[in-house]
Amino acid sequence: MFFEVDDYDALKRALARMCDALAEEKVPEDAVFNCKLVANELLVNALEYGGGCAAFTARREGNMLRISVRSAVDFQPPARSSCSDVTCERGRGLFLVDALSETRDYSREEGICVIVKLL
Repeated sequence: MFFEVDDYDALKRALARMCDALAEEKVPEDAVFNCKLVANELLVNALEYGGGCAAFTARREGNMLRISVRSAVDFQPPARSSCSDVTCERGRGLFLVDALSETRDYSREEGICVIVKLL
């Protein structure tokens, strides 16, 4: 699945199509939710900090989903994430991504790439 996202409406449509495709493949609801949350956090960051548009791919690899987000402007997140205080309005996204993902990598070609367990 490949999507181009340039605003929040496109983001919502892309996530809905990804979730529909996973549901059709009988992926459990909690895993679909985790994939949606991870992709949303990465895409929101790409829109805010990466030039206002992003390319987003989601590819199933057995019991894993490989999600890649490449923003218009090369944006490399910190290698380590930390969680903000629960009362803060910002700063938890990358922490959530890392908590729900098996791995998180970065390359100039793919951008940010995470692996989320489906089963």
